[in-house]
Amino acid sequence: MSFVKKFFVSDTHFLHANILAMQPRPFASIEEHDEHLIRCWNSVVGRDDICYHLGDFAFSLVEKADRIRWIFSRLNGRKYLTYGNHDLRHGELHPTIADLPWAARPEGFLFVEDEGQKLVLSHYGQRSWQWQHKGGWHFYGHAHGHLPAVGRSRDVGVDLPDVAFTPRTFRELTKEMV
Repeated sequence: MSFVKKFFVSDTHFLHANILAMQPRPFASIEEHDEHLIRCWNSVVGRDDICYHLGDFAFSLVEKADRIRWIFSRLNGRKYLTYGNHDLRHGELHPTIADLPWAARPEGFLFVEDEGQKLVLSHYGQRSWQWQHKGGWHFYGHAHGHLPAVGRSRDVGVDLPDVAFTPRTFRELTKEMV
C-alpha cells in the first residue's frame, strides 16, 4: 500500500477565458491554460492521493458542462471541494459542479487534519478561524494573492508564485510561515 498524500489548491478557473487577462495568466489561450493546469496537477497528485480544491473550479458551467466533466475526469486523486463564488448559481451549488464525482459533497468549509495539524479550508479568507489561537491553520482562495496572510492563514490559489498552478502539500505551503 502506498502512502496517501494530501494537496491543496484553489482558483483553477478551468474554461474561464477572461481569467487570462484578469490576473494575468501567461497563456495564449484558455485551452493552453487548462492543459497546463491538468499537467501540473497530475505531475504531483497520484491516483490515490487527496486534493482539496478551495473553490472556483471552473467557469461556463452551463455551456461547457461536458467539457468540465471531461477535465475533472482527467485529474488524479480523490477530490474534495469547498465551493467558491463561481461554483454557485443563485446561492446554491451549481448542478454541473454538484454532479461531479467528488469524494464527498462539496461544502462551504472543510475541517481537516494534515501532518498532525488542524486546518480550516474555505474559498474565502477569514481573519479569525477555528483553532486560530491553538495552533490551527487556515487555507483559502478567492483573493488571487491580493489578501495578505494573517498568522497561520494563507492563500493557496494557483496564481501565487509558490503554488505556480500546481496543487501543493501542507509542508510546501507552510514552510516559510510562522
